[in-house]
Amino acid sequence: MTDGRFPVRRYFEGLIGTQVMPYLLHLRPLEWPIMTAHFLLGSLLACGWGLRARPALLGWLVFVVLMNGGTLAINSAFDQDQGDIGYLKAPPKPPEHLGAFASLLLGASVVISLLLPLPFILINLACVVMSVLYSVPPVRLKARAGWDLLINCVGFGLLTPLAGWALTGRPFTRAVLFASLGFAFLFATLYPMTQIYQVAEDSRRGDRTLVIQVGVGRSLALALVAAILAHGCFLAGVMAMGRSPLPLGLSVLCWAAVLLPWLRGWRTWTDRQHEAGMYWGLGAWAVTDLSLLALLWP
Repeated sequence: MTDGRFPVRRYFEGLIGTQVMPYLLHLRPLEWPIMTAHFLLGSLLACGWGLRARPALLGWLVFVVLMNGGTLAINSAFDQDQGDIGYLKAPPKPPEHLGAFASLLLGASVVISLLLPLPFILINLACVVMSVLYSVPPVRLKARAGWDLLINCVGFGLLTPLAGWALTGRPFTRAVLFASLGFAFLFATLYPMTQIYQVAEDSRRGDRTLVIQVGVGRSLALALVAAILAHGCFLAGVMAMGRSPLPLGLSVLCWAAVLLPWLRGWRTWTDRQHEAGMYWGLGAWAVTDLSLLALLWP
């Protein structure tokens, strides 16, 4: 039974039952708005308000709910976390059949994607394969420092906006390719933030994540360098469109406001403060999305 700290969970638990609720929670629906925004960014940059509702909704179901939800669920099935995880505080114990349920979602995303343009099908399929390689033994790339970062940079950072663009059937432009590459680097900024407060959990399992291998301080320094490279790519995309890059300054300021205090004070921060820092990073990501949407609007 969900405790009183989570009234929304208790409400939905009353609707769908205590047996089903853990399956829903391990899809981590609190991430869906973030994933949706990043996905639809690509679609809106392709055709603006000319985006058609039916393929957009179908693509959202495939990529955000089925593929991304299945990815997070299969990750939970093998991680068996006991503490807070990204987008899910006080997670319930992963149910017995969570791995099978996640596999069903990933398979459904591949099948339904066949109704959409070929570039979208291929991007979605690549993300499904990476999901399995990321979480499932014996490969389990998330337990190998460097590989865990690469998978996330490619899957979430690079391919998510490209999937949103591919949904429209339009050919990729230099601007969207530069912008998506920038998001790959930007995820290299965000990803260490998602691991710092989980060092104890990851160490208990024997996972050698990036932060565990190189240390918190170096991980944050890497995040700062990646943010600089990301904004260099964004600048190239904006210049490819012949637009003024001034609105990018707001994105730069937001990331500096997150990273610089963290770099100065990380030695004295608690896990709760590190977790809060991750959510501030997500806020900075939203500002970057909105800045590029304004700059690259077709």
